[in-house]
Amino acid sequence: MKKLAYLGFLAVLGGALAGCDRGSFADLQAYMDEVRAQPRGKIEPMPKEVIYEPFTYKASGLRSPFQPPLKMELARQERGRSDIRPDETRVREFLENFNIESFVMVGTLANKGGSFALIRGGDGVHRVRVGDYLGRNHGRIVSITADAVEVIELVPDGEDGWLERPRTLALQERS
Repeated sequence: MKKLAYLGFLAVLGGALAGCDRGSFADLQAYMDEVRAQPRGKIEPMPKEVIYEPFTYKASGLRSPFQPPLKMELARQERGRSDIRPDETRVREFLENFNIESFVMVGTLANKGGSFALIRGGDGVHRVRVGDYLGRNHGRIVSITADAVEVIELVPDGEDGWLERPRTLALQERS
C-alpha cells in the first residue's frame, strides 16, 4: 500500500514539473546573442621572463665583519719576506677549511706518540699535534703546552710577500 501511494506521489510530482516547462528559451537566447555581439576584450601579452641569477657568496675567506679591525699603520707596516711561502702542493687538512677564530682549545693528551691538543671547532672535537695545520691562513702548530697551542699563520702582505703571524689558542675551561 505504501508503495502504491509513493508511486502515485511521484507521478503527480512528475506531471507538475513537466507542466511548468514552457519549452521556450527565447530570453536566454537573446541574452547570449547580445553577449556575442559585444566587442571582444584584448588580452595583454605575457610579461618577459626575468632570468634568475643566483648569488654566490665569495667573501667567506675574508676577515669577519664582527671581528675588530686590525690596527696597522701603513708607514710602519711590516713587509713580508719573499722567501717564505706556503706549500701549495701540500694536501690541505680538514681543519684548514675553517677560520682559526672558530677553534677553542679544550684539553691536552699525552702518550708514547707525543703530546696532542684537543681543539673544538668545525664539526666536533679534533686531536692535533705539532706540525698539523689549521685555519684558512696556512696556520701551522708549532708548540703545544698544557694551557695553550701556539700557531704560526702565513698571511700575504699585499706586495708578493708573506708575513708570519703568531696566534695562540688558550685553554678554555668549562667550554
